[in-house]
Amino acid sequence: MAAVTSVQYFTERFSLTCNKPVSHLQLACCPSHCAVPWQDKNIRIYENNNLEPPLELTGHHGDVSAMAFGTVTDRLLLCSASEDYVIVWDIDRCYTQIKEGGIASGRVVGTLLGRVVHLSLCPLSAKMAACSGSRVFILNAEREEAPRVLKAHLGPVTASEFCPWDVNLLVSTSEDRTFKIWDMKKGDILFESAVLSAYPLLSLFFMEQNSQFITGSGDGQLWCYTLPVDHKCRLVTKLDLSKLEQKHERNLRKNISPQIRPDGATRNDVRGTVETAKPVLRIWAQKLHSSHTSLKQRGSCVWIGSSDGLYLLDLDTSELLMNLPLRGDLSISMAGSWAISNELGGNMCCLVTSLFGTSVALLEVNSARLDELCFRMATGLSVDEQLSAVPSSPLMTMSPLNAELAKHGPKPQRKIGVSCQKSVKDQPLVFHTQVKSSGYNTAPHRTMFRPKTNVKKKSISSATTITNTKCLLSEYPSHFEAPCMPYAHLTVSTTPTLVSSLQYSGDGKQIACGLGDGSVLLYNSSLTSNPAVYTGHSKAVNTVFWSQSKRWILSTSEDPALCIWTANASEPVLTMGVEQFAKPIRSAQFYYLDKFLLLASGSNLMLYLYHLDTTRDDIKRYKQRSKSKLASKFSMKSGTDISSVSAINDFYSYIVLAAGADHTIQVFDMNQGCMATQISDAHCRAAHHLTQNKGSPFCTQALESYNLFLSSALTDGLKLWDLRTARCVRRYDSHVNRYHHCTAVFSPCGRFVATGSEDHTAYIYDTRSSNFLHKLPRHSETVLNVAFNPANPELLTGTLDGKLALFHPPESSLP
Repeated sequence: MAAVTSVQYFTERFSLTCNKPVSHLQLACCPSHCAVPWQDKNIRIYENNNLEPPLELTGHHGDVSAMAFGTVTDRLLLCSASEDYVIVWDIDRCYTQIKEGGIASGRVVGTLLGRVVHLSLCPLSAKMAACSGSRVFILNAEREEAPRVLKAHLGPVTASEFCPWDVNLLVSTSEDRTFKIWDMKKGDILFESAVLSAYPLLSLFFMEQNSQFITGSGDGQLWCYTLPVDHKCRLVTKLDLSKLEQKHERNLRKNISPQIRPDGATRNDVRGTVETAKPVLRIWAQKLHSSHTSLKQRGSCVWIGSSDGLYLLDLDTSELLMNLPLRGDLSISMAGSWAISNELGGNMCCLVTSLFGTSVALLEVNSARLDELCFRMATGLSVDEQLSAVPSSPLMTMSPLNAELAKHGPKPQRKIGVSCQKSVKDQPLVFHTQVKSSGYNTAPHRTMFRPKTNVKKKSISSATTITNTKCLLSEYPSHFEAPCMPYAHLTVSTTPTLVSSLQYSGDGKQIACGLGDGSVLLYNSSLTSNPAVYTGHSKAVNTVFWSQSKRWILSTSEDPALCIWTANASEPVLTMGVEQFAKPIRSAQFYYLDKFLLLASGSNLMLYLYHLDTTRDDIKRYKQRSKSKLASKFSMKSGTDISSVSAINDFYSYIVLAAGADHTIQVFDMNQGCMATQISDAHCRAAHHLTQNKGSPFCTQALESYNLFLSSALTDGLKLWDLRTARCVRRYDSHVNRYHHCTAVFSPCGRFVATGSEDHTAYIYDTRSSNFLHKLPRHSETVLNVAFNPANPELLTGTLDGKLALFHPPESSLP
């Protein structure tokens, strides 16, 4: 037995040497005990807190190949398997037999099953699954009887687990790189996956709190699936352990000093490391017991046991929170297998075998040290000043938002000299064309004045009720389900043209639609009437945006040109073009309750003051009377081009988000006129779309909800961020977005997120879960844009071939 050592977060309780390598054997560990094979055929049971003397179990005639503890708390059971027997041991009963001077004995429940590589017990410890070859044997854990054989895999089965919320379901993984879901009563396959990887699937774990399960492969890939009632599994997220570690290391080098790094390695140490494969040997879930608020709220964390250490992953955000490598004075530096359990005191104990040797070690992960490490890492990665979309302080004196557009009064009249006065001709006394008659040529009145006495009075109550009803805003029905029922379909053009942008007006009565042919269409919200058409762009429209006053529509294109339209005129009120912008306008909108125009061109973020004048000179119609003036200009920190911008215009907000081509998201505080924080490596590619939770005038949300925003990037899914911590809080990966710039949007109530997809469907997610709620089919092409009606629970989608589709919730009464 080796001496106890400590390496910052690992505490080695003990280590022992076996007479043979046990690198890939399934060892067993529970909160109170651990089981280790001894002299091939025997088993030693150690108490985690009292290591000497161990309980030795004898009964197998062949080499022990797999062990597993039961999960029933009041009865500690151990299952062990060899080629000859599968034995169930009652540990408390074995201790009693040894104290009475007898020999510890178990109960044989299976005979001659072959080499068993994995054992698992159901939650009630009544059934047992033994994996041998390409078959799974279902045994009775109480007595020996003929086993039920599940055989469908094309390769050796590597693991099998019972579903904790449905004991009649079993999931198995195999070297054929697939998993299967079995009905235990009938022995039928309920679901069979496709080939997931080029490497065999090695491990399996159930997440009971969200009805999901995770499987991992030999090359470090992880897949998280849902297990719904209909047994049609849906992929929630896919992770690559090596890529997550590389991103984690980059963030540590940028934001945290070497003293805070969990492995204690400096930059020079990293230079001498060797890259190794990271097989997913074991998956285990444990909620963080951290005093830090941002880490305490993470309830989807799992530990991954790999060959070089432990990795803590957050499945909601697909992020690596920390890695604990096997370094220092530990007796094992490369692991062959892991058995992980939570101790009674809150710590985590790990039974580890050596990959190339014969050593077995019991390691304890100290929760107090881990909590301190979590706090220091969270402090190092957090922003210096907490940001908020809702302002908490007034405008500063020198704030760029205080800028005003100078008002031009009437021009002063020039003094007229004597010579000029003589040349002035006679002017008329009146300046209008019609003059009221004096009455000399009209006939005299024959009748006297008669007052009207029989005037019918209008119904004051009904008129007042109608007026008040129209003036009041009806509340948005937040209790409704997400809109998923198709209601109306429309083709915007006779020739296929993409719907590049969609937005509802603030009252939800009109829809602005930008097309790829350079035109802007204006529909009513029901899509029943012919649209108003606005043409002024020579290239595809990339943005349409309504003003908060609902009077103006802004549109931009690749011209580069910006036009502002009014609903009752076919010509733009204001046009800004090549003379102002050297590069195309990537994003534009009204900002700060319509006070500014916010534009992004190249690497510059610009604020324009403007004045709109709808009057026209009949002679000089080409000359616009509207004015614009550059108020402020901001540049990205790295000088990279801006790919997307988002800001809130429905209420006063100082925050502007800008995504760069260098994969960053930069947050600008317009009150201070500077960049407040930067999110590095927000996506593996540049984010092509940003949107904030802007709410709706018809619905009230908590103030904290307005700090959420979404970012979308090709091949990297959709991420939900919290502005206060500048950290990702959830990730949505079920939709397909590899080539086209599909957009996403929050619902007015903030409960749902809708996004387009390249599989001809739109997806609706619940903001509280990474799994999608609905897939909206019946689209003929890629769904590029989605928009929620701010007044009613309606969803509008636009496709690549110019189709609009309107969806209602199931509760709504369809015509």
